[in-house]
Amino acid sequence: MPEQKLVKNAAGRMVPTEINGREAIPYKGVAKHRPTGTKAAPALSTVMDYPDSGDKTVPDIKAALKAAGLKDGMTVSTHHHLRNGDFVANAVFDAAAELGVKDLRWFPSASFPCHAPIIEHMKNGVVHHIEGSMNGPLGRYCTEGNMRGMGVLRSHGGRYRAVQDGDVHIDIAVIAGPTADPFGNANGLTGPAACGLIGFALADSEYADKVIVVTDNLIDFPCVPWQIQGNNVDIVTTMPAIGDASKIVSGTTQITKSPDRLRIAEMTARFVKETGIMHDGFSFQGGAGGTSLSFAIFLMEMMKEEGIKARFVRGGSTQYLTQMLEEGLTDYILDGQTFDLEGVRSMRENPGHVNTSPFTSYNYHGKGNFATMLDCVVLGATEVDVNFNANVVTHSDGYLLHGIGGWQNCLFSKCTILPIPAFRDRIPVIVDEVTTLVGPGELIDVIVTERGIAINPLREDLLAAVAGSDLPIRTIEEIKAEVDELVGGAPEKPNLGEKVVAAIEWVDGTVIDSVRQVLPKE
Repeated sequence: MPEQKLVKNAAGRMVPTEINGREAIPYKGVAKHRPTGTKAAPALSTVMDYPDSGDKTVPDIKAALKAAGLKDGMTVSTHHHLRNGDFVANAVFDAAAELGVKDLRWFPSASFPCHAPIIEHMKNGVVHHIEGSMNGPLGRYCTEGNMRGMGVLRSHGGRYRAVQDGDVHIDIAVIAGPTADPFGNANGLTGPAACGLIGFALADSEYADKVIVVTDNLIDFPCVPWQIQGNNVDIVTTMPAIGDASKIVSGTTQITKSPDRLRIAEMTARFVKETGIMHDGFSFQGGAGGTSLSFAIFLMEMMKEEGIKARFVRGGSTQYLTQMLEEGLTDYILDGQTFDLEGVRSMRENPGHVNTSPFTSYNYHGKGNFATMLDCVVLGATEVDVNFNANVVTHSDGYLLHGIGGWQNCLFSKCTILPIPAFRDRIPVIVDEVTTLVGPGELIDVIVTERGIAINPLREDLLAAVAGSDLPIRTIEEIKAEVDELVGGAPEKPNLGEKVVAAIEWVDGTVIDSVRQVLPKE
């Protein structure tokens, strides 16, 4: 990796001015960077180059990559709706290795532990680096300084924006379609690997030079409904199984059984009720973590007791949002990602369960998006500091182990609430300064812990709304001091090197922070 030049951005973080040969813009602050120019555009196509029969099938992924013209140094994208059950990304790079191709940039919407075999392809030179959220082993590999290029983490909306704005040009997009036809129409609603929707692949299908749909359920034309339009697809191929849909329910999508975290979830729901956020026609979005799922259950019961109906809820859909829809507690689920098989069933059966994409939900360089219309959003975090800044990608040990997802985009809701434990494994979650800045404190309104609720002093309206309540409202400094005394102080600082191994983009494409290499303890 060439010598890195770093500058201090508006958040006081040292960030690179160049990332993988491309100029990088340091973070300027919330709503400080305005885009110019025009959207990127794919090359023109003609029907003369495609079969009149509409049959675009080739025998396998290797043949598909050859037909797409895979060459050294190209950018290949995949999507993650099959989450930790995805088989396609590994198959793509296995095939690329067989073709003798080197130095590919992998541009996933996210990677998971199931993609650990791609570490071998980074070692053997097939994959140069990853620009996408890294969960688990791939993040650890990157943090230890092993990747030849710099990782780039973007939110779901930030990824769509990067493609739309021309920051990332996709040479070949590979889209896992649980059901598809020979023309390339595809959806995630049916088939053995049905995962609900495949909207994270929308930008890939619209902007990539070549688009490959891979399916294990090829049906006769037309595949209806089509979430991916065959008019944007060049090649269709099959493999015996594209994934294990049961693994879309991964470790973060299980209800908590912890008494402390159940208390946090209940207090969060009470806060939403007592501040008046919960009212007839309101809207909310909950994350897929165990505490957020439990919050949805508590809120649902409160809505029933008060006779309250939401106009819409935003997913990641789960069985609990599905239950709300089917019991008439909301008119719509506007779904960006399906987190369990009940959500898949609901999207297939319920007209009020609507599939969306990062373009509609989160794109910051669009003519508005859904995120700002939410009355509240409930999310997780790995760390929060006394200025309400938050981290979701690294832990206090400096290791990059999680992706951003839609987290950054959701911060623009009318009220952002982070229900988090005050400590994990005797390591405080509230710190003086977050290890990695992913979300600025001015957009984070409430922190709910088992030891009290801290409201951002900027939100005088929320402080007034809970005046006289018996909710345990405290300052964030008070909660931090109590926890530090309980666990013996702040966590040990990681041994970080000078090398920047990954950059964290803000929703507008500016660089909000860097992840530095973790070195062995001295």
